Amino acid sequence: MKTIARCLILLVLVLGTIRAVSHAQQNAPQRADEAGAVTPENAADAEEASKKKQVIPTNVAEMVYALDFFAIPFILATIVAVWFSTERLVILRKGRVIPKPFVERFLAHLSEGELEPQEALDLCVENGSPVAMIFAHGVRKWGKPSVEVEQAIIDGGERQISMLRTHLRIINGIGTVCPLIGLLGTVWGMIVSFNGMAGGAMADSPELLAAGIGLALLTTAVGLVIAIPCVIMYLYLNTRIDRLVLEMDDLGQQLVHAISAEALQGLAPQTPTTRGKK
Repeated sequence: MKTIARCLILLVLVLGTIRAVSHAQQNAPQRADEAGAVTPENAADAEEASKKKQVIPTNVAEMVYALDFFAIPFILATIVAVWFSTERLVILRKGRVIPKPFVERFLAHLSEGELEPQEALDLCVENGSPVAMIFAHGVRKWGKPSVEVEQAIIDGGERQISMLRTHLRIINGIGTVCPLIGLLGTVWGMIVSFNGMAGGAMADSPELLAAGIGLALLTTAVGLVIAIPCVIMYLYLNTRIDRLVLEMDDLGQQLVHAISAEALQGLAPQTPTTRGKK
């Protein structure tokens, strides 16, 4: 709820700023005319500039003003996507998920027999990283057959993977929904334009019809501009998680070979058929 409230406050501030900038840009020519006399040369220049004026806006303030109420979901989606993408990039850092110093020291002490079960469990809980919590599940089965130890590690790994994938659905959802919102805006704009044509308002002004269609297509363009980076970020984060999972699986196997009953008795641990389950 706090995250949603912050996003809404930020959305209101952004919309207010953009509206103010757009209003200032629209009033700038009027203030310029009031400041100086209008000469025939100035009138000719103004008429020539109006002919060359683009029907589709090219800067952010004009786009927001042209999109009207469709700007609200687009801006909100952008804020949410940036927020959760940044949060996942920080959370999924390898040094946070698999802290190398802790892993190396922990496995080295286990192989040398310098840790007792309760001491090893306390170290894992104290570290609190995802790989440490996976180790904790295995340590709780200290001295059990390798099948039980590995199954405990797999169960703990599934919980940690679920936590690592938190908010990825939101990013993927934004990448899916934004083009649909853009398509809705396009259809709505076309309906408005053709209604104006049917009513005769645009019958003698094809430029107005072209401008209406152009602004309608703008919603689809904006939707794609937001959606494409979201889809790329979603795929990138999924790939990063898959790599982390593979490395944690390898470390889990090393733990099995250190604390299972077979390892403690000097036998080769048996690998269960559930190995590699995600």
